[in-house]
Amino acid sequence: MSVSTQVDLVYQRESRRVLATLIRLLGDFELAEEAMQEAFAAALQQWPLQGVPDNPRAWLVSTGRHKGIDQIRRRQTASQHLQRLDLDDVPTHELNEDSIADDQLRLIFTCCHPALAIETQLAMTLREMCGLSTEQVARALLQQPATVAQRIVRAKRKIREAGIPYDVPERKALPQRLHSVLQVIYLVFNEGYSSTSGEHVVNIDMAREAIRLGTLMANLLPDTEVYGLLALMLLQDSRRDARQSTQGELITLEDQDRSLWHQTQINEGVRWLEAALQRPPAGSYTLQAAIAAVHAEASSTANTDWTQIIGLYDVLLQRNPSPVIALNRAVAVAMRDGPQAGLALLDVLTDAPALQNYHLLPAARADLLRRSGQLSAAREAYQQALQLVQLGPEQRFLQQRLDTLALAATQTDRSQKS
Repeated sequence: MSVSTQVDLVYQRESRRVLATLIRLLGDFELAEEAMQEAFAAALQQWPLQGVPDNPRAWLVSTGRHKGIDQIRRRQTASQHLQRLDLDDVPTHELNEDSIADDQLRLIFTCCHPALAIETQLAMTLREMCGLSTEQVARALLQQPATVAQRIVRAKRKIREAGIPYDVPERKALPQRLHSVLQVIYLVFNEGYSSTSGEHVVNIDMAREAIRLGTLMANLLPDTEVYGLLALMLLQDSRRDARQSTQGELITLEDQDRSLWHQTQINEGVRWLEAALQRPPAGSYTLQAAIAAVHAEASSTANTDWTQIIGLYDVLLQRNPSPVIALNRAVAVAMRDGPQAGLALLDVLTDAPALQNYHLLPAARADLLRRSGQLSAAREAYQQALQLVQLGPEQRFLQQRLDTLALAATQTDRSQKS
């Protein structure tokens, strides 16, 4: 493996942790981002000559810190900035593995400070924690890219000017930020579990990082929804090896080889779910974890207890009305009562503003239309979904469905003519 390939792999796995620590050390988001890029550029130059260091993450943090200090010194306000940050000598313990790992939790709490609007908190964390582009963040939040970009710029300015602390708050202040932090961790997990763009269905490292952060939260603050979220992530992530082929192609739940599901992880998720259910009332994440557990218990799609899943969705919709949850419930109803029953529910969601650019709505409609034999309408819905989707494997899956329907239509025409 070439050194440049190794640097690329390190960037994919470590860049967000490196950035989190540099933000703490340099006290500025933009400066930390520039310093991190310079550190990786230095790695491309030095590692081929000196070899890859034993601890690439610590090397990048140390190099990035020095690059950041160099930039500060070149500025007109260097002396004031240096005095405020006291960066000349950072103690060795500041760069150890534990402190670097904790920096991502600090970053989440900084981005989720109550002084920032909830939409801004989510956008900031997805951008800084996950390294998503503005367009990817916009798709994850079902918002316009320009709106997201403005929010991120304003948030960074507010964090800097208001001196929002880069730290995990005291225990008594944790509940105030809990909802936002959990929502952010789940969005991070979702991007790892089902990428919004690119060529890979699953980003294992990102999903694993979200689970690690969820575990930290569970140890930090015993809470029903903390346990529920951790259970949900573990149960969903247990399917990762069955969700894509060895060629990286998408495999739907119905066609997955369930022997590839990680039973040890399922058992762990069920234990956290049971712990959550012992602290009623069950919240949104706990209810979603319960739905995931029903799937995990089933030997196949046909043997799934769809009535129980629908009942859980009913409760979930009462507590957290959401068109996305209503969409998922409609699919479950279709699995129990047939495609026409599901289509009737999807028709109600057609004009929901949050779903106008959500490709899973026309994709679900297309699948139910195909199952009900309405092939012409199904092709139209698949084409609509294909125009909205950004993930390569999903694009190819939808195109394959379209090609299959086109072939069926051709064969039908030939049969009728003969």
